[in-house]
Parts: sequence; C-alpha cells; structure tokens
Amino acid sequence: MKVAIAGATGLVGSTFLKVLAERKFPCDELYLFASKKSAGKRISFQDRQYTVEELTETSFDRGIDIALFSAGADVSKKFAPIAAAHGCLVVDNSSAWRMDETVPLVVPEVNPQAALKNHNIIANPNCSTIQCVEALHILDKSYGLKRVIYNTYQAVSGAGMKGIADLEGGLKGEAPRKFPHPIVNNCLPHIDVFLENGYTKEEMKMVNETRKILDLPDLPVTATCVRVPVVNSHSISITAELEKDYELEDIREAFKESEGLLVLDDPQNNRYPLATIASGQDLVLVGRIRRDFSAPRSVSFWTVADNIRKGAATNAVQIAELFVENETR
Repeated sequence: MKVAIAGATGLVGSTFLKVLAERKFPCDELYLFASKKSAGKRISFQDRQYTVEELTETSFDRGIDIALFSAGADVSKKFAPIAAAHGCLVVDNSSAWRMDETVPLVVPEVNPQAALKNHNIIANPNCSTIQCVEALHILDKSYGLKRVIYNTYQAVSGAGMKGIADLEGGLKGEAPRKFPHPIVNNCLPHIDVFLENGYTKEEMKMVNETRKILDLPDLPVTATCVRVPVVNSHSISITAELEKDYELEDIREAFKESEGLLVLDDPQNNRYPLATIASGQDLVLVGRIRRDFSAPRSVSFWTVADNIRKGAATNAVQIAELFVENETR
C-alpha cells in the first residue's frame, strides 16, 4: 500500500504518522508532503528517514493508494481532486469537503457504510463533532433525537501549534499572536469567524455536520463553542431531547457497550471525564450522565476526547482502514 500524508509537518500530520505506526497500518511506501517552506525536512517513521517533499500538481503521479490530508481547506480544494483523479483515496481533515453532497462525512463507529460510497474523497469531520455523534448515534437508534444542545470547551491545540504557542507564551506574559485576546485566565467564546447569524463558523460546523453524519437533516441543533486555556483534549456538554422516554441506567449501559466510548460516571467519588485522562488515547470519555429536568425526555452528559487523535488523526486512519478492509475482502 502506497500512503501519502499532505501536511506532514503539522500537528495533525505528525500524529497521522504516530497512529499509522500504532495501528500497524499496511504501508509499503510512504510519501510526505508539505509546503515549499517545509520541503527538505527529515522525518523518522518506523526506523526509516523520509524527506518531506513540496506538494505540487505532480505529487500523485506515482500510484499512491491513500492520502491523508491535513493542510488546510485551500490546499485540499486544490490538490484533493488531483489526487482523486489519479485513483488515490483522499481522507481530508479540513472543512473543504465536509458539506459537499457528493462527499461522505464519516465517523467509523457511526456511519462506516457511507465511506464506501465515495468518489475518492472522504471528509473527516470537525474534531468537536466527532466526539459528540458517537453517543448521539446510540441515543438516536433507541429513542430518536428531537433536539441537541452543545456547549464546548475546546483546547488550544485545536488551533494547531500556534494555539499552543499562544498559551505557552501567555504564561510568560507575551501578547497573543493566534487568538484575538490572551487565552491565559480567559475563556474565549470565539472559535473561527463570526457569521451574519451571530454564530461562529465552528458552531455552524457542529450543527451541519451532526445532521449530515446522523442523516437527520432537519434535526434542531444549537452550539456555543468556547476556547479554554487547556493544552489538549476538548470537553463538551451535551443535552439531547429524545422522542421517547428512557431509563437512565439503560443509556449508561448502552454507552458502556459502545466500541468507541469509555464511561467514567461516578461523581460521588470524583470520577468523570477529564482532559488529562483523555489526552493520548482514542476513546471518547463519557460521564455526568443525568436526566435533564428542564425538558421532558431530555438527558445531559459530558464528553471529553483527544482532539488531535480521535478528533482528527485517528478517525482519519480508521476511515482509511475501512477502505483497506473493503479492498482485501
């Protein structure tokens, strides 16, 4: 299997390599692409040294089977179709293709079948959306979803290396370069740009992507997305109003039986999901599961996940694994 990574020197790109190695992804040949500025850098992967190449129009003229992209929407819009035209399957981590009706938006634990209906481009969802839809999918199957409310507490690593640098620099008294205000001692209700409807682009990503992944185009969803001074792992409060009534223990057991979730729900003993627990692993942690008394048939819970791994790199590799499994059947 010939594998390429576009954006190989970035935070998610470097995590692609780590996850590929950990999951023993079949990789006979590896190509690392990045911007002209990063070309020539040397990167180690499985005891071999690779030279980063500049991503160009001819980069895919060599029979590459799968390419993992995390180089930004503009790069993906230009180069993903070129790769796809050469028969390469592109799993793209940017926002470029997520809402394209011809491109599947996939979380393997939720809608793996969608990945097989592609035109050589599959979109990797927003990191915040990924960790929410696994639990929501379980609720929808048993009870039906009527409405969803998100409140996110997103780590600075979601803004890449520059976001981490702002937090580290702010602790030294330096002015922010990435965020509009200091992130140290602040919570910024501002992720991505503001839209005319008063929501941010990040918030509308969560709204629209949730509907697409769950195949519920009319589902009422609202979100407030906040950047917090945490290095890694996003935390999200979710309230879901359901069509049918439920027993709380049944929901808790259904979450426990899910392949992608880890339930940590013992608040009396201070046991609940934390960013420090989620960082470095691929499961979505779920806890604080409780009945929402403000609305009938409503449940609230708390999820935490590593936004660079399950929220980006791992989910993309899992999508690529679906392709490999289908090819080898």
